[in-house]
Order: sequence, then structure tokens, then C-alpha cells
Amino acid sequence: MITFSHLEKICGGQLLTLHRDKPVTDLVTDSRKVVLTEGSIFFAMQGERHNAHLFVKHLHEQGLRQFVVEQPVDINTFPEANILLVGSSLQALQALVKYHRSQFQIPVVGITGSNGKTIVKEWLYQLLSPDFKIVKNPGSYNSQLGVPLSVWQMQPYHQLGIFEAGISKPGEMHQLATIIQPTLGLLTNIGTAHDEGFESREQKILEKLKLFDAVQTLVYCADDKFIREAVTNLKATKIGWSFYGDATYRVSQQASELFLQRSGKQFNFKLPVTDKASVENLIHCIVLMLELGLDSEVIQQRINTLRAIPMRLELKQGINNCQLIDDSYNNDLAGLQISLDFINNIRKPKKTLVLSDILQSGLEEKQLADRMAMLIRQSGVNSLIGIGEVFVNQQHVFKNVVDRTYFFKHTDQALGQQELWNSLHDEVILLKGARVFQFEKIVNRLQRKVHGTRMEIDLSRLVHNLNFFKSKLKPGVKIMAMVKAFAYGSGSEEVANLLQYHRVDYLGVAYADEGIELRKSQITIPIMVMNATEESFDALLTHKLEPVLYNVAMLKALATYLSGKECCVHLELETGMHRLGLEPDVYAEAIALLKANPNMKVASIFSHLAAADGSKHDAYTRQQVLVYENGYKAFSEALDVAPIRHVLNSPGIIRFAEYQLDMVRLGIGLYGINPTSEPNQNLKPAATLKTIISQIKKIESGGTIGYGRWGKAETAKTIATIAIGYADGFSRSFSRGKGKVFVNGKVVPVIGNVCMDMTMIDITGVEANEGDEVIIFGDALPIQQVAESIDTIPYEILTNTSERVKRVFFAESI
Repeated sequence: MITFSHLEKICGGQLLTLHRDKPVTDLVTDSRKVVLTEGSIFFAMQGERHNAHLFVKHLHEQGLRQFVVEQPVDINTFPEANILLVGSSLQALQALVKYHRSQFQIPVVGITGSNGKTIVKEWLYQLLSPDFKIVKNPGSYNSQLGVPLSVWQMQPYHQLGIFEAGISKPGEMHQLATIIQPTLGLLTNIGTAHDEGFESREQKILEKLKLFDAVQTLVYCADDKFIREAVTNLKATKIGWSFYGDATYRVSQQASELFLQRSGKQFNFKLPVTDKASVENLIHCIVLMLELGLDSEVIQQRINTLRAIPMRLELKQGINNCQLIDDSYNNDLAGLQISLDFINNIRKPKKTLVLSDILQSGLEEKQLADRMAMLIRQSGVNSLIGIGEVFVNQQHVFKNVVDRTYFFKHTDQALGQQELWNSLHDEVILLKGARVFQFEKIVNRLQRKVHGTRMEIDLSRLVHNLNFFKSKLKPGVKIMAMVKAFAYGSGSEEVANLLQYHRVDYLGVAYADEGIELRKSQITIPIMVMNATEESFDALLTHKLEPVLYNVAMLKALATYLSGKECCVHLELETGMHRLGLEPDVYAEAIALLKANPNMKVASIFSHLAAADGSKHDAYTRQQVLVYENGYKAFSEALDVAPIRHVLNSPGIIRFAEYQLDMVRLGIGLYGINPTSEPNQNLKPAATLKTIISQIKKIESGGTIGYGRWGKAETAKTIATIAIGYADGFSRSFSRGKGKVFVNGKVVPVIGNVCMDMTMIDITGVEANEGDEVIIFGDALPIQQVAESIDTIPYEILTNTSERVKRVFFAESI
């Protein structure tokens, strides 16, 4: 374990103060995203537009105690702090992670190139996860800061690393190479992105290749002459593939059939993709998997199950029955060709390209226009909307390239042409623009507003809540996050992936099938199954799930099934919840069974607190803990083991710090629901359930509404039908005025009975239109208030939300 006192030697600099030596576990570089743990350390960096040193005092007030700074600070201002002064906080962080990486002797794939790095990385992760426990960059964390933050995730249980590295100028790759320390290299391709940072394309290629100076094997496409020549100076074993020339693998393609030949042996694959960019990315993955020794049949099975990766290029529904291809993140010639290949594969007769100037291409204006015209001519595009000085100055070059052309100097000028945008019907529209052109304005103009019932999950709030509970824990206390019941209605896979990234120690699910789905979604951390059954034993072992044993009969059944095979188990003790658990009178029998079956490894011993949420039952809670401690002692001493101890749930974490033991179980609190009867302003509800008004009607006095005519209009009313019903989880208990919803600033009642797919509400006196948004619960209408209206609890409201309700995940920053 690295502690703060080690940093002076590892990172250089001067130790200003060491109040108490602590471990270094969580690296913080953004004051808005603080993980407050005993091992948190903040690297204060100064850039052109920010100075993180301005937030050091605030972080200290929040409880953070370890800092690396690059500006002198008054140590008297920061009592109890550990502070290291360095020349560069970024370089200090990189040096720390370089040292951390050197502690691991696992294979690591380093990926670089101009395009496709992230998709190749994510695909390799999907394809290789059945064979390895993999650590990788989250998203596109491939920068001088993103790479070290990614590599810091590497832990002893990882078996393979996959990291992408991106650069924008000379001198950057060497630093990333020393951090990643790849043993295998993969070069995707070289385009014109970031050309402005290099004197020539050759210089950029040579800089990128520095990632592979020490790799044993390099996979690359040999069709690029510059790349083919540049790699000759590398010491690595070079594994090239080519459609056109000599290479380790000769590649050919017929429609969706791919053929690779090496040394007289042929490998055939059926591709799930056909556009040029995806084919190229997938070939890189296939060649690397072959070099790792995977059988071609296994590779075929894996690529058949590849999931789409949300990337910068997004397919969206547009107005007037159009499809939008939103690739408005960047624009270079190589990327343009890939995007045009993509649009060419969409079977719609009408295609429009909205394209900005390509910046820093290195070409003269006329040469650039000619090159773009050539690519567009081959793409099947019918209409071109060109934005920028090059298009305006060289518009004659494009006149005969497509059927219709329109040219504007800037985006706002183009947006002013309402007739042009309204004329787009039943076509595919590709938006490809450099970021400075702000094409998101055009996307917003053309995107069809998506309506319907949906639950929005704010992932940044989930992280905030996780950090709040972490801040309550003593050093070394582990966290088990409960993701049972579809992650309390929030979406298990997405929430579990986020929790895994934020390094929770365990996940808890109710049933084996929930754990199986998480394993299929590449969740690799330990998973405890609360309600395992004999029928699920085979699945538990197959997917490395850890069952809870709460009675002797189950213990016997599992021992018989295992027949000596190893399995991690968890023992639940009955201490007063009177639900599930081993009672004291069966301890001896359970201990004898465990002694006779040492292959059943007891990972933890735990219990449930019945009433930790309020002070009324505190004496009972303490009595439960006493019973638990006696039971734990009986098992641990008899078995001569020290399993993980845990009794606290979400309310217990807040109210009983003295019982944190070895681990706590974080459930409803993670989702921002206050689990106690006491006020708590620190939690942020993460879920908002929304629907829309489908229709508005005027009801005359005496009219009735809904099934059974239970809704009655004593006076003339205006009602709205909203697109949610009991099949969506909006309980019939909300019928006849008990339920309330939030419409345009007003809380309005349900009128009549809740139907299966819709509900009527009384909006008399409220300004509203069909299509307006309706909040079922959220910041405007707290879920606690909604639950109380029908005498239930927020848990039930969240978990009752049907899986047919679309979950939409978003975050300002996570």
C-alpha cells in the first residue's frame, strides 16, 4: 500500500507537512467530484482557465486531508493535513501511477491511432471479458490526465489491461507509454485529427508509435505506406494485416464474409457489421484475439454478441420522419470518409450532408475542397449544406457533386433559413462538424422531441450519494452496494457498471438471475445473492456468485451439490428481524457442517437490523448487534476464520458509526432517498419519473370519468389523460384523488380510477397543452410525499416502476 509519506520519493517535491501518514487510495483532480475517503488525495493543478488551488481550502473544510500542490500554501491554514509541494501536480500524479503500474506483471494492451481507439477498446473488453478480468479506460479517458486516472484502477485481481492513449502534440506519448507500460500494441489508423499540433504526418505517426517502444507484439493495418515504413524500426514482433499487399494476415471481404489468411491457414468470419469503419475496427480485434490464441470458432461466437457502443456518432430521430446521424464532435478527412461510409449503408433514397469546414487539414483551400468533393461524390448523398469559409469560397467545386447545394459562412446564418430545414422530409441527415461550428444547435433544430413515460437517472447524483456515504466510513471499511430489484427500479446494469468503476467492494442482489445478468454485462466484482435456491446452485457456480445461507437445510443441500468444489458463501444470522437467518440453537449443527465441508469458504457473516432508521428502537438495534457479535464469535472461533462482518444498512450507516465493522450495505440511500426519520439535506434523489399529456378534454358539470364512472365532475372541469398506468407501476391506489402529479408548476389530483396504460388528472385552472411534461415524482414532487399519499414507502414506489418504462441515463459529470 502506498502511503502519503512515500510520495516525496515517488513524485519528488517537498513534504510541507505530514500530520498523520495515511494510505493513498482515491485520486481527486476535480474539486466538483470529490471522493471523501481516508485515502483521498487532491492534486491541485493550474491551467490556462482554472486554478484548483482556489478550492483547496473548501476541500479541507469538507474533510479532505491530503493534497499535492504546485503553489506554496500556508500550512497553518490546513491543520491535520498532509501536503506535498511539487513542480507539477500533473507530473506528480503521473509519476505516482507509473509506480503503481510497475507493481503489476499482467499483459496490457496499449491502443492508439486517430480514429477507433475507444470502440476497439470497448469491443476488446466485450470480446475478452469471458477469459480475463479486465481493467480499462472509462469512456474516452485517453489524455495526459485520463490515462493515469484509468491505470490507477489496476488491482491485484485484474488479469489484463486495455488502455487507449491519445495525443495532440509531440512529447506526449512517451509519458503515456511509461504509465501504461503496454506489452501488446494496437495501432488503429492515422488520420488528420490533431495535425495542427505536428510538423508533418510522419512526425505524428512516429510520436504515436512511441507507445509501442517496449511492446512484445504490435498489431496494425499494413495498407498505410507511412505506417508500414515507420513500424520497421520497432523491436516488437509485427503483426500486420492488409487488404492489398504482403502482411502477416491477408484479408479479403465479400459482403459480410471476412477471410483472413496466415501461413497457408485460412480463418473465415461472418461479420455483424458492414460499414468500413466498423469492419476495420473489428479486424483489429479479431487479429489480436488470434494472436492471443483464441480459437476462430470462439471468436465468431463472441463477435455475434457484440453490443453497440454509444460513441460520438449517434443515431437520433429527427423531425418530418428524418433520421439524424449526429457526428458533430469533430471533423477531419479520415473521419468524414468513415461517416460517409456509414450513411451509405443506410437504405433511404434521400440523404443530406450538413458539413463544416475541415480545420487544420494541412491542405491548400482548393486541394481540401477537391478532396471533400471526391469523398462526397462517392457517398450517395443527394444534398449538401456546407458551412464555413472554404465552402463559400470554393462552392463552384461542389456544384456538380450532388443534386442540391447550400452554402453559409457560419452556423447561425444557416439556422436562419427556416424554409430549408422545414423542406427536409423522409431522409437521412448526417451532421459532421468541427466543434467550433457548434453543430449541436442544428441537432437541436432537427431532432424530434422524444415523448412518453420515462425514468431519468442522474448518475452524477448517484456518485454524489455514494461519496456522501463513503465520507461516513472509517478507514478500511468496505461497501456492498445493493442493486437488487432492478437497482431499486433504476436499471441494474447501468448502475452496477457505475459502481464498479467507483470501486465498491461488493454488489448485493436478491436472486441468482439478477446476478447472472450482471455477469453478462461484464460486472466482475464479487456479488452476494440474498435468496439463493437449490435450483440456482449450478448457475451460482458457473457465474461465480456467492449465496447467502440462512438455514441448515440449505447448507446441507449446497454441501451435497458441491461435492468438494469450492464456493464462497455468506452466513446470515437471525438477531431479531425474524425473517431469515440461522438461530443460535442451530449454530452447532451449522458449524459441524462447515467443518466437514471446508470447500465452502465463509466470505462474510451478517445480519439485518430491523429498525435502524429511528431513535425509537435504538435499544432494540443495540441488542440485535450484541446477539450478532456473539453469533459471529461462535462461528469464527469454531472455524478459525475471520470472515467479513456487516450489519449496517443505509440508515445504520448514518446513525450507528460504531457498528460499521468491516463492511456496510448501501441500499436505498444510494438512490438519494433519506433512509432515516431524521432530516438529511446531503442526499440527492437520483430518479425522476416523467410522462406526458396525451389528450386534454373539457368535461361538463355532472360528467363522469373513467372505468366505473368513479370520477365525477361536480362542476365543469378540464381533464388530461397522461401516458402512465398501473402496468407502468403507477398503482391503482393513486385513484380517486389520492394520487397527485406535477404539471407546469402545479400539483394536480388524479380523477377517477388509474387505468392499465393511462390515468386521468384534473388540470382545471392550469395552463397546459397536449405533449406537456408531467412529473410523477422528482425534485418538484418528492417521492417520500408520493409514497405517503398511499401509505407506503419510497422503496415500493421505485421498485414498482415497470421495466417497460424506459430508463434514460445522464450526467453532467461522473
